[in-house]
Amino acid sequence: MSGSNTARGRPEVAVLGIGTMGDAMARNIAAAGLGLRVWNRRRAAAEPLTEVGAVVCDTAAEACRGAKVVLTVLANERVVSEVMDQARDGLDRDAVWLQCCTVSPEGSLRLAEQADGLGVAFVEAPVLGTREPAVAGTLTILAAASHLCAGERVQPVLDAVGTRTVWLDHIGQPSSLKLAYNAWVLTTVEGIAESLTLAEALGVDPHQLINVISGSALDSKYVQSKGPKMISDDLDTPSFPLEAAAKDAALITESAHGAGLRLGIAEVVRDRLQSAAAHGQGRADVAATYRLSRRAA
Repeated sequence: MSGSNTARGRPEVAVLGIGTMGDAMARNIAAAGLGLRVWNRRRAAAEPLTEVGAVVCDTAAEACRGAKVVLTVLANERVVSEVMDQARDGLDRDAVWLQCCTVSPEGSLRLAEQADGLGVAFVEAPVLGTREPAVAGTLTILAAASHLCAGERVQPVLDAVGTRTVWLDHIGQPSSLKLAYNAWVLTTVEGIAESLTLAEALGVDPHQLINVISGSALDSKYVQSKGPKMISDDLDTPSFPLEAAAKDAALITESAHGAGLRLGIAEVVRDRLQSAAAHGQGRADVAATYRLSRRAA
């Protein structure tokens, strides 16, 4: 299978990390007709992918053997680096490492250096979107490549998992843009949570707040999707896990400090998310910050 796919410009793909996003992306890669090999530290999480034709492997190195694109969808920079080091013996010398985990700009530069040491090309490609667009294959990808041809070589994979790819000039820029984007996402979620909490505490049905925002200049899909879930407490099936949001919030403030900035709202949101995680909400949706707001009230 690998040879025929590669000959048609459709590479064999190894997906390392089968969580919420990795599972959805792997399924769309298989649906696009690309060869698929997968690995996850907990093999049971990857086993269901056999139903779409994936080869489930016991080690990261095994998953990478024969793969022309190695896609990492893991928790953080440290885990990504460790797993790729473990995959070293299985990496094809013509492979491209497609790195989708959200890391700091400096972290992405470190991973690009690691790719050089591993002898593979590197494409930085954090994604915009949560579980629902990942399942639908409508993610937006922010990308930059270490080598001119690397972007072309991963394009079939990007086309399988997303509908838009924004190419940037230098490694580190996609992660910078992703953190700026997530700063807005997390500020929005916390703002919705606090506004709904305030309405309820002052004796107003919080549904009325959603109603008056609807159709206004300040309306958004996030208000209309997250708001009702907060009110009904339908927050335990995450589209964006709160623990991942807390990690991203820390990256945002650390990167801001490194640039000589002090972002007041971002730091408050980071603290709120970390507090919510400490109160057992880490595996819930990011919107579970609402529970912390209600507790404080």
